[in-house]
Amino acid sequence: MTAGQVVDIEGRRFRLSNLDKVFYPDSGFTKGDVIDYYVRVAPVLLPHVRDRPLTLKRYPDGVAASSFFEKNVSRHAPDWVRTVRIDTPGSTRGSESADFALVQDLPTLVWAAHLASIELHIPQWTVGPRGGLRDPDLLVFDLDPGEPATIVECCTVARWLRDELDADGLSAHPKTSGSKGLQLYAPVRARSGERTSAYAKRLAERLEQAHPELVVSRMAKNLRGGKVLIDWSQNNPKKTTVAPYSLRARPSPTVSTPVTWSEVESCETPEDLTFVAAEVLDRIAESGDLFEPLLAANRPPL
Repeated sequence: MTAGQVVDIEGRRFRLSNLDKVFYPDSGFTKGDVIDYYVRVAPVLLPHVRDRPLTLKRYPDGVAASSFFEKNVSRHAPDWVRTVRIDTPGSTRGSESADFALVQDLPTLVWAAHLASIELHIPQWTVGPRGGLRDPDLLVFDLDPGEPATIVECCTVARWLRDELDADGLSAHPKTSGSKGLQLYAPVRARSGERTSAYAKRLAERLEQAHPELVVSRMAKNLRGGKVLIDWSQNNPKKTTVAPYSLRARPSPTVSTPVTWSEVESCETPEDLTFVAAEVLDRIAESGDLFEPLLAANRPPL
């Protein structure tokens, strides 16, 4: 692809610009590389973001410059991008609703990437054909290490969480955050966001009581040094987490990468669970989508 060229993607025409702009200065990874990555990862990424209102995190001048979150895309979205209007009471922008994009297909994914949306953030619930909000279908635990703890300590906590979830009949699937930590997801059938949040909070508090030397379930920064925060609050329906296979705005083009439990169990250094875009594409070619179980239609009740 060359800057300024018009391309046709599944019947949608784009004029691509600034493809040579460097988005990751430490590695020379460009805007064109970002778009190329998302095109190539689309077969495994799209099923995980489909029907989930997208929050864009845009970096117009790359990861070393300023960024902003964007929920309301109606100002610039093409008419073929499906959007859904969702109430946003208490918004910092003073709006009571926003028109969120739904990344249903490759053209929409390329459109988002061309907007310098390096990171893709989604909720743990979907919308229906007419835009109705469904109950959560995912349970998530975001494991965030407080220095000097790293993802290595997150792996220890993840194994404890896995055992607790397994005892409750839930199957946990790990992925890196693409930043410092680790995230666990479990497919569920829940009656409300309050139910998933309450369950996750109880489990986080239980592990904090059992392992106070390493686990904290409260957000206060003064409690987190050398420990792993089990952030259960990501189950709040108003919150989002980074999507599987999304790039992250780190010095290198790291990716929020699904991993195996054997990789979690053998992790000895942060580098063991750090993957950049090219490595993730190689992993997919070799092993497919490790997060495919999250797409199962039959989900255990919570």
